[in-house]
Amino acid sequence: MLVVDAHLDLSMNALEWNRDLREPVAAIRAREAGLTDRPDRGRGTVSFPEMRRARIGLVVATQIARYVGPGNPLPGWHSAEQAWAQTQGQLAWYREMERAGEMVAVTDLASLDAHLALWQDPPPRAPIGYIRSLEGADSLVTVEYLEQAVRDGLRAVGPAHYGPGRYAPGTHTTGPLEPQGPALLAAMERLGVILDVTHLSDDSLWQALDLFGGAVWASHHNVRTLVPDQRQLPDDQIRAIVKRGAVIGASCDAWMIVPGWVRGTSTPQSMSCTFERLADHVVHICDLAGSTAHVCIGSDLDGAFGTEQTPVEIDTIADLHRLCDVLGARGFTDDDVERFRWRNVVEFLRAHWAGREWIA
Repeated sequence: MLVVDAHLDLSMNALEWNRDLREPVAAIRAREAGLTDRPDRGRGTVSFPEMRRARIGLVVATQIARYVGPGNPLPGWHSAEQAWAQTQGQLAWYREMERAGEMVAVTDLASLDAHLALWQDPPPRAPIGYIRSLEGADSLVTVEYLEQAVRDGLRAVGPAHYGPGRYAPGTHTTGPLEPQGPALLAAMERLGVILDVTHLSDDSLWQALDLFGGAVWASHHNVRTLVPDQRQLPDDQIRAIVKRGAVIGASCDAWMIVPGWVRGTSTPQSMSCTFERLADHVVHICDLAGSTAHVCIGSDLDGAFGTEQTPVEIDTIADLHRLCDVLGARGFTDDDVERFRWRNVVEFLRAHWAGREWIA
């Protein structure tokens, strides 16, 4: 059965972590043995062979490059132009993976239908379909750059990431949209770009929902009621985006699954971070929504963390099926699990891409 993952930072891993995702996970880990430049070295979970083994045939794959102003301690680029250039390098990597037969861009209903048909009975090295999303809009030098990005196949944008942003404040910040934010949202709506509310500050999320009339999703977001942190969605925001038809992706980042996580100290074992606890978030969203029609997988695996910060059941991304098994044991019917695995995202895309003509 097909699996859709609504959030993977594939190009970031390829270019910034220098991982050849065509290799087995074991080979990637072996090549990182002894490296200490990043805390997740040797603990990666994602590669194309593992994705195919799990039948993860369609993903929302990101471009990401943060602008950081003077005094911002977060990693990032010192100008929007540098950030744009970084995302263009990431786009070039996706194009190379297409040329190598590893991936295929899914940008409209025709390519979506063709890809789903291929994955009904995929050949051994079937290309993995990807819908390209921009995580944090800092790299758009001006709003006009969005049109070029859409021509190149971009289909979703999250205006913010961590910290202050050029278009919107992000995780662990407060305040409304930045002055350019409303113009960005207007351009996104005009061009048919999905708004990803993940990482928006509370004020900017509510403002964005008021201003934006297009399609909305939360690609990788868990529940604030269960893990109190601004990074999570509170119940009123969940209800609001569900009313807009959103899907919400369950994230496998441990600190978003269990409360009290201390980075660099806590371990999945010491905190009992399991798929049962992640299932609590999925079930909570379903209870608020009144159905299973708004949940999906948005794993964020290898999103600057590895097995040191995932549920204990995860060795590679192929283990995501165990979360589906847990949901089945919690009362999800076969139809509910199928919705979670792939149908909710596909039906969302069908609803919002129907009749859409993209600029060329």
